[in-house]
Amino acid sequence: MTPYPRRRSVLLAAAAGTAAAASTPATAATEPTRPRTPLVVGHRGAAGWRPEHTAAAYTYGVQTGADWIEPDLVPTKDHVLVVRHENEISQTTDVASHPEFTGRRTTKTVDGRSVTGWFTEDFTLAELKTLRAVERLPLVRNRNTVFDGRYDVLTFQEVVDLARRLSRTHGRTIAVFPETKHPTYFRSIGLELEPKLADLIRRNRLGPRECVVQSFEPTSLKRIAAAKPGVPLWQALGTTGGPFDLVSSGDPTTYKDMMTPTGLAQIAAYADWIGPDKTSIVPVGTDGALGTPTSLLADAHAAGLKVGPYTFRSENQFLPTDFRRGTGVNDFGNAFAEYALYYGLGVDAVVTDFPDLAAIARRGS
Repeated sequence: MTPYPRRRSVLLAAAAGTAAAASTPATAATEPTRPRTPLVVGHRGAAGWRPEHTAAAYTYGVQTGADWIEPDLVPTKDHVLVVRHENEISQTTDVASHPEFTGRRTTKTVDGRSVTGWFTEDFTLAELKTLRAVERLPLVRNRNTVFDGRYDVLTFQEVVDLARRLSRTHGRTIAVFPETKHPTYFRSIGLELEPKLADLIRRNRLGPRECVVQSFEPTSLKRIAAAKPGVPLWQALGTTGGPFDLVSSGDPTTYKDMMTPTGLAQIAAYADWIGPDKTSIVPVGTDGALGTPTSLLADAHAAGLKVGPYTFRSENQFLPTDFRRGTGVNDFGNAFAEYALYYGLGVDAVVTDFPDLAAIARRGS
């Protein structure tokens, strides 16, 4: 483990893993006390333990502590919203092993990037239902490959139905946290995401405690807001460049601009949350070690925004050197210390591939 410089002593005290450390915001002297119970968002379900975006991943995530489950939304050829990390599905399904779909392999430009593979918008829902999910990161999470081929591609409606069944089973409200993926691209090919999503929210009578909509593209969130579905909105924030909808329209606004006090005030005009990369709150140096926290958390709270950083993972390669254990990049490090750090700083939620570990860390046990 990397030696701890003096300047990071406050951080590492917060990350000691005790309940006291996890409940004392480092920014308490400059902002009001934050809620003591941050939400646990199951990233694509429980992607650390099951192939992502499957019924098994969502179910396991809720069973082990997730408050919200996150479906990424892309459309089919017949304009049904389905749940995949990307519209290109060769990494998350067994489509390449289906000879009847060999001719569907193609190259497209999505958000300015050339992508080759099979795309949901070239398949009807019935055709997608013949495919089976596989682990997206088999070299990182080989244990998850045992579940390859067991689960089908879900529609957003099926995720809503599942969340409600799980709410009844576990006696607590499980929210769905859909993300509109590549909305500008899909609008350009006549498969708009926002009207379909807003309609599903209304038809299912999803309220603010049952649904929060996220996107990296402000235009998508504003379109959702204009449809008045009555649910909170979450502006996701990248680490480099700017949102594709702004970039493609010639708007020079970057994610960095959006994280300034002025930018946050503008976000607060249409959204309730921001979702920055966790390193936008606590930077990591070129040596992989923790740096000094930025003012982003306090600035966002001052603007009236809640903050849910992403993505918390347990493998060494995704942790700062301070929390790594052993030498294997895919060995588990001290993930509990990282959760305690961010809980201690006062975040309102964490987006995690391992909701069970985040929930244990939240309990301080």
